[in-house]
Amino acid sequence: MLVADALNELQKADLTTSLREIYYRTKHTMGDSHENTFDDQAESDPVIEDLEVGLAALREEFHVRAENAGTIIGPVIFEDDGDTVNCAKLGKGGYSCLPSSRKSTCRSRSAPPTSCSSSRRARSGTASPRTSSGASTTASSSPATASPARVRRLARRLHEEKKLPVYVLVDNDPWGYYIYSVVKQGSINLAFESQRMAIPQRSSSACPPRPRALRLPRNVGIKLNDKDISRAKELMAYPWFQKKEWQVEIKRMLTSGLKFELDALANKDFQYLTKQYLPRKLKDKDWLD
Repeated sequence: MLVADALNELQKADLTTSLREIYYRTKHTMGDSHENTFDDQAESDPVIEDLEVGLAALREEFHVRAENAGTIIGPVIFEDDGDTVNCAKLGKGGYSCLPSSRKSTCRSRSAPPTSCSSSRRARSGTASPRTSSGASTTASSSPATASPARVRRLARRLHEEKKLPVYVLVDNDPWGYYIYSVVKQGSINLAFESQRMAIPQRSSSACPPRPRALRLPRNVGIKLNDKDISRAKELMAYPWFQKKEWQVEIKRMLTSGLKFELDALANKDFQYLTKQYLPRKLKDKDWLD
């Protein structure tokens, strides 16, 4: 109730704030005791998640601001809280994925056929903000957080509203596969949001570098550690990784004992990823789904 009251205060004042400020706004010592309402932000943040679930609402509707979790580059125009944002005119830096989204719509200047996650496409010129045929989003991710919710929600909206297939460019390792899994099916921590963020069925595909097909030397691979091996075995049991192609790919990785990052493609050429690898992948429809 304390957190809900603070959120109500924000809405009445038509203000937007951060999770951190919500924590400090609601933190105080109760009565004549030495007991605090919250001793750490890790105690107040889950309350907002509970309110999201209980009220079937988005965090942005509570006027709580998300931190920058990535960028979007390409021929997409957003109408956000009365502001028109044309991503094609923002250069290679793109538009930060921190939508207030309380009053937002998205439309495209053209009908882009693909949405592919890679900032290097933009930096190299293969995904020019003005001339690219597809929108590109990037996510600052880690094995712990997988793909940030705001980026996934944006990808879901582009898929639903613009009928775009989504191609997820990830490392050929258990964590890259897991990130793709989160994009496709949703995460455990945000399972209540999966209905609004996951991109299931054949609408999303993964594009990891396959070392054998690309003839990558073993010396650019990284030895799998115990956590990698454990995660890979877990993934093999996931229902959406039961297709023969996925099972073969994961078993091959475990047998070789190596994982390969996208950056390893620089061993061939600095522009190999953007000038050869991605164009050929999309042309030949060489992906995993």
